[in-house]
Amino acid sequence: MGRLVTLTTCQWADLDIETMCQKAKAMGYDGLEMACWGNHIDPVRASKDDAYVEEILTTLKKYDLKMEAIATHIIGQCVGDYNDPRLNNFAPKELADKPDEIRSWAIETMKCCAIAAKKLGCKVLTGFTGSPIWKYLYSFPQTTKEMIDAGFHEIFDLWVPILDVVRENGLKFALEVHPGEIAFDYYSTKRLLEVFADRPEFGINFDPSHLIWQGITPHVFLQDFSDRVYHVHMKDAAVRLDGRSGLLGSHIDFGDLRRGWNFRSLGHGDVDFEEIIRVLNTCNYSGPLSVEWEDSGMEREYGATEAAAFVKKINFMPSEIKFDDAIAN
Repeated sequence: MGRLVTLTTCQWADLDIETMCQKAKAMGYDGLEMACWGNHIDPVRASKDDAYVEEILTTLKKYDLKMEAIATHIIGQCVGDYNDPRLNNFAPKELADKPDEIRSWAIETMKCCAIAAKKLGCKVLTGFTGSPIWKYLYSFPQTTKEMIDAGFHEIFDLWVPILDVVRENGLKFALEVHPGEIAFDYYSTKRLLEVFADRPEFGINFDPSHLIWQGITPHVFLQDFSDRVYHVHMKDAAVRLDGRSGLLGSHIDFGDLRRGWNFRSLGHGDVDFEEIIRVLNTCNYSGPLSVEWEDSGMEREYGATEAAAFVKKINFMPSEIKFDDAIAN
């Protein structure tokens, strides 16, 4: 039996759970990776209210949908980032412009996410860590080694109390390697996993769309870090440099054709998903393939329906026989 094909609800959190489940089933999905914001899961309530948890599970069952992971991205971002006015969009309104309180809220809410996930029968929290050093990406003004070292140590110190709760509840936390995070490319991921070497509950949510435009070959990244890949996003992106555009985006919104790259619906970009499936087969990954649908140039229900069919078609399993055995004596 193939891996579950699920839909990440991060870009659909404007819909109520009933509508989300109804649409996901109609579009061809086996399950959901439900977001802990918007109209979907309230992780604090779910950590305390068993009746609320049962409501969610009953709705999933009604539409014959599974859920093996929940998404905690915007909460986790508020752990590692600090004093950024954009976090006001993620934290409760009463905490606006209070960076210490936002961080405290995020840490405690991430702990609740772990408790809620266990109650919901999930195995993985996907999400972001934030980064105190993303602003140092381009090393001017001059950035010292000590400043970078301090950033990695700060993330470790901030996340250990959260990871303690993740481990206590028998879960994994899977960081989506992504611009804006402490790990955003190959070598920053390598370094971060070395920092968390003694915390096996900390791993990766593999998403090729954030690698391809940086010039990283997604299936090579996947192969090298496969032992710490706990969840997989299926998401595409297309690089279209025209002599004017650049990879840094020019402060132009996603979907604008002047950009040097954009997210695309699955199969409409540059990611080689067959190579990814072959690596996943080699490393015996049996978790969900979760479609994170994000294409500003395409109507989302059309695109997400097409994406479900795309993943199901390519979600092949490895051979169980050696074909040369057929000619053996």
